[in-house]
Amino acid sequence: MAHHLVKITGLLLAAGIMAGCSTMNQGSSSAKTAATGSAGGANSENANQTLEKCDRPLGTMAVIEDTSAPWYGVLTGQYKLGSTVPVLKLLVQQSNCFVIVDRGRGMNTIMGERALQESGELRNKSNFGKGKMVSADYALSPSITFTNNNAGGAGASIAGLLPGGIGAAIGALAGSMNSKEASTMLTVIDNRSSVQIAAAEGSATAMDFGALGRIVGSSAGGSLGGYSNTAEGKVIVAAFTDSYNNVVRAVKNYKQQTVAGGLGTGGQLTVQDDDAPAPAKKAVRKKK
Repeated sequence: MAHHLVKITGLLLAAGIMAGCSTMNQGSSSAKTAATGSAGGANSENANQTLEKCDRPLGTMAVIEDTSAPWYGVLTGQYKLGSTVPVLKLLVQQSNCFVIVDRGRGMNTIMGERALQESGELRNKSNFGKGKMVSADYALSPSITFTNNNAGGAGASIAGLLPGGIGAAIGALAGSMNSKEASTMLTVIDNRSSVQIAAAEGSATAMDFGALGRIVGSSAGGSLGGYSNTAEGKVIVAAFTDSYNNVVRAVKNYKQQTVAGGLGTGGQLTVQDDDAPAPAKKAVRKKK
């Protein structure tokens, strides 16, 4: 009896160890977002087939993220997601519409290397002289608007009309379904003049089945639960891809805005007495 118990215990321990060893699936399609593949120079591999592309770059671009904006706090705080900059850099380079230059955290390393050069710590042929850095012609600035619609409420109400266990099961299923929506904005600014060149909205919707894994069983719930944890991230990336596609379409059809008299010289919407100060009133002498 004791030998049989030891044998069963050993089998259970082995099963537990094997359960903890999951199979790694590199390049899994279920783990991908709308920003897929890679970019190297003007070439890209396995990029999203819907991504708009250009025959040649239109200039250099830096991605500038406002980390003090309310949406950034929601992104990193509530959703526990990271910066949007790496995703946007990938999309921009894959499109070949702009050449990316780093103006983010990478600048600390860049300037650190230059400081080492100036201090004499680097080798003589390191070639970190002045005049090597490339200017950013344009800045790409992202922003996010979050909207979450819960599709479970209506489904649960309908399920309440059904009898017995059927209604309970359908109600539980409907309650686990959420429609994740994200709306994003991208603006392109000309760095030399500060003039806005383009702006584009993007949006995406994804169904998140949440607790469905707990309803249909733990074996199926593992992957679905994992998707539930990243649903916000995936829908945000999809919305940014949509935004960037709209930016590319806009700049491909770009027409320069012109103002009579030149930009920043007063404009055409005049205000009374705005051109010159009001004449000073002459002092009136009182007669004696």
